[in-house]
Amino acid sequence: MDRFKLIYNGNMVFNTITNNMENAMTTEEFKSLFDKEIMPAISNMREAGQKEYAQDIDEIFANFHRIANDMSIDRKQVLMVYMLKHIDGINAFIKGHESQREDVTGRITDCIVYLMLLWGMIKEEREESNNG
Repeated sequence: MDRFKLIYNGNMVFNTITNNMENAMTTEEFKSLFDKEIMPAISNMREAGQKEYAQDIDEIFANFHRIANDMSIDRKQVLMVYMLKHIDGINAFIKGHESQREDVTGRITDCIVYLMLLWGMIKEEREESNNG
């Protein structure tokens, strides 16, 4: 219990981490991390994934279409399976398993890219249903 301090406020009890608070990331530090590390990593991962998986520069969802057709499932379900693999690795990391084949930040980046692709799929489907 030495890492946590219980704070009583009315009828609510809050747990706060008491050690290393002086090293807490500031809003400005996070903005810098976001702009200089996170967003470039996401962009690089998306571009690399497009080359590796889509195999068609003009069809961003080509891999999802191929697998969806082979498995007789929706392309969004394919995306979800791919993303859940990374969620499982992130979950293992959170539970203390750090010796993984891929660094956890790479898994987080992959999940963000998959969510962006899902956004694109949903947008495409909505546009098709509005036009059809």
